[in-house]
Formats: sequence, structure tokens, C-alpha cells
Amino acid sequence: MKEIIIDGHSLSVDDIYEVSYAKKNTVKVKLSDIARDNMRKSKAYVQNIVDKGEPVYGINTGFGALSDKHIKKEDLSQLQVNLIRSHCTGVGKPFTKEITKAIMLLRANCLASGFSGVTIEAVELLIEFINNDIIPVVPEKGSVGASGDLAPLSHIALALIGEGEVVYGGKEVRSDFAIRDIGREPVVLGPKDGLALINGTAVMAALGALAIKKTENLIKVADICAATTLDGVRGTLRAYDPKIHGLKPHPGQIASAINVNNIIAGSQILDSHVDCGKVQDPYSLRCVPQVHGASRQTLAHAKEVIGIELNAVTDNPLIFLSEDEVISGGNFHGEAIAMAMDYLAIGVAELCNISERRVEKMMNPTFSDLPAFLTPESGLNSGLMIAHVTAAALTSENKYLCHPASVDSVPTSTDKEDHVSMGVTSGRKLHEVIENATKCLAIELLCNSQAIEFHRPLRSSDAIEELITHIRKSVDKIEEDRVFYKDINYIEALVDNGELLRAVEKHVGKLK
Repeated sequence: MKEIIIDGHSLSVDDIYEVSYAKKNTVKVKLSDIARDNMRKSKAYVQNIVDKGEPVYGINTGFGALSDKHIKKEDLSQLQVNLIRSHCTGVGKPFTKEITKAIMLLRANCLASGFSGVTIEAVELLIEFINNDIIPVVPEKGSVGASGDLAPLSHIALALIGEGEVVYGGKEVRSDFAIRDIGREPVVLGPKDGLALINGTAVMAALGALAIKKTENLIKVADICAATTLDGVRGTLRAYDPKIHGLKPHPGQIASAINVNNIIAGSQILDSHVDCGKVQDPYSLRCVPQVHGASRQTLAHAKEVIGIELNAVTDNPLIFLSEDEVISGGNFHGEAIAMAMDYLAIGVAELCNISERRVEKMMNPTFSDLPAFLTPESGLNSGLMIAHVTAAALTSENKYLCHPASVDSVPTSTDKEDHVSMGVTSGRKLHEVIENATKCLAIELLCNSQAIEFHRPLRSSDAIEELITHIRKSVDKIEEDRVFYKDINYIEALVDNGELLRAVEKHVGKLK
């Protein structure tokens, strides 16, 4: 069993993905000893404030617009419970198990830094939830992305105190049942505990981290798709000459051009038309490095921003032990991640956009010299005509999903929280764009693997032939019309689980 130690400083996107998608009892999360020590010290500091009776926001006052209300010492525990209960206002379908585990891991990592004054038992139970596959039911909608992801995180906190619902052992049950089934007790909240559990960017950051991992895979598959389509329509590699890209040296552009050249290298189909006189292909084939490269740049930016956020302290107020200070600030605001996820969504959508154009080129016999709609006997058979229509529908849907949520703000809490990021909306839209793009690339792979068949007995490159071999395990060459949605779903799964990427990299090494 692999152990991932959290200390508030060293969590990575890979760690989050590994924990979120791990099978039970294969990965274990643990708190570092240093984190435990720092958390105990900051909790003692909070208790000292309570004992003195000094009004300090979030510890012995009301919240938000009610921050001027001083709370009696004997009511502080009830204050935190009331906070959690009243903030459980999420609506909509629940987040997936993977996203919820990522949220819990990120919240635990933030609190482990020792600046929040939270009881260590709360973080320990959060980690036990992760390790025992106890998944709180967390509705997707209800966060505006500032003052923390309050509503969704409150549903997790409610489960920790034994009042919420969780999925455990494949069933939805009361959280207190699941907690006691693993030999633990629900958390008893003390001063600041409730606020510390819900005041932060864990939901936004979780959505961003998992989106990065999916996009890293997808952006390489897009290059594979382009190379295979280029060979399928007997396009030219002239536009992929390194000398061209050396004159416009965007890193993503150069990487994409190298990938396509490596994937298609050695193709008999490519060599068969070397003297055909074709000089230029349409932009969807000629400008792949420039477009895919630009998408890569959006990924690079998202990785930089979200990489910082993963180990940021996003609670409020924050406790600085060495300075003997409690300072209220705004680290819970998600503007940086919201904007990065909106930008990444645009980058992913463009992968879908240019893919749909490449699919159209394969449908069109005037351009491709292939049978119309890639079926041997068109007329009697419609072939992949409507598969292209589906790609067009997905592409169109992504265009409206790419309107940036981060440009909006609805003031809340009697205008105390008067500018918000809408970061969770950015993240939810991003995941939908990624899903649509994955399906769009699956459709292109259904089409270009069929296009290659019309060039037999010539073979494509070893990498592309390996790709087609994996597809042919469950998706036969098209001889006549059949139900195609099953083929699309199968190829989508191969894209999503990384199998097709691994098949190609078996021959060309790691793609850039």
C-alpha cells in the first residue's frame, strides 16, 4: 500500500489524482508528525483567545455580516454546529466519488499547515473518510467561490459531526453509522472548528487538479488523432517541418509538431503520395501545432496557478503563532483558480473545435478521395454521417460553456461579500468541456481508424497501427451500417483510461 503524507506544503496534482482514483486499500493518506505538532499549537492558541474572552472574528463572533456579534464562551461549540447546519444549502446532483475525495484531501492538507486552529480530530476523521471510502453526499451547486466553498464544504463537515449522509459500502447511509462502523466517533466541534472546515478553496482546487490530469492525457491524444487523420486523408507533413516552428517558437506549438512527426514516422501511406504535388492542406490539418500548441499553453498556465493553490492556506482568520497574531484576510477568494479554469476550458474546447473540422474532411469525398461518410457502399449505407453531426453538436455546446464564469459576481451576505469568483461554476463547466472533447476525439478516432482501412494493403506507422489494433479489439472495420454509439463509447473509454496513449507511446516513447 502506497502512503501519501500530507503536511500542508508538498501535495501535488499527481497525489490528488492517485488518491481520488485509487482502489480501496491501495493508497493510504497520513498526517505528518510536523503537521500534527503545528495543529496542536495553533489549537492551543485558539483556546487561549477563548479563555481571555477577547472578541476575535471566527472564534467568538458571528460570521460574515454578523461578525459584530460577540458570542458567549458557553455557546461557542453550538455556534460552530449552527454554522455547519445553516450552511448546508447545496443543491443539484452530488459530486462524483473521485471529486469528493479530492476535495477532502485538499481540505485536510490546508488545515495540516497549522494556521487554522482546528482540532486535530476533525482532520484525522477527514483522512479516515478518504482511507475507508466514506464519501459524503455533496451537492454540486451552491458555491459562489469566495468566503470559501461554504455550502459544499459544509456538507462534508456535517458528515464529520455525524449528521450528514455518506456513500459507504455502495449504499447511502447516515454518516454516524459509517463513522462508528470503522471504530471512530463523530467530531465534537470546538471554537473555530466549523469555520476552519468550510472556509477555503478546496472544491475549486479539486476540480482544477483533476481537470489538469485529464487534460494532460487529452492533449496528447489530440496529437495522435491529428496524425492519424492526416495519414487517413493523405495529407502532407510539409507544415510540420521543424524549421517553420523554429520561427515561431511557442513551446506548445513545437511540442505538438514534434509529436505528430514522431507518431506518423515510417508510414507507408505517407510515402505513397510523396510526389503527389500537394502543397497545402486545410487549416485543421496544416495548423495543428499552432492550435494544439495554444491549448497546451492554457494547460501550462492552469498547472502553475493550481499548483500554487494546492498547498495554499485558504482559511480565515489565520493564526500566526510566531508573530502572536490572528489576521483576517481573503485567501478564501477563488479568483485566480476561477480564471485559470475558464482559460483552460477555452483551450480544451479548441481541441474539440479543430477535431470536428478534421472529421468533416474525412466525410467529404471531394477533399479526401475516400468513400463518402467512410462507408464502402454509400446511399444504401449512411456510414459515419451522423457521427460527424454528434461531433458538431458537442463542439457547439462547448462554445457556450466557454463563456467565463469568473467575469460574473453576485454580491451576498448583505453586501459584505460583494465580489465573488464563481470558481466552482468555472470548474464544473471545465469538466463538462473536457467530457465533450473526449467524446469528440473518440468520434475522430472512429473515423480515422476507418479511413486508414481504405489504404490497405499499405500500412500506417507502427504507432498508428498499434492504435488501430487496440480499437479493433471491440470496434470492427465498418462494412455496413450498424449502431455506432457503442463504438464511440468504447473508444471514449480507451481515451479516458489512457490505453490508447500508452499504445502509441509504446512505439514513440513519451509524447511531449
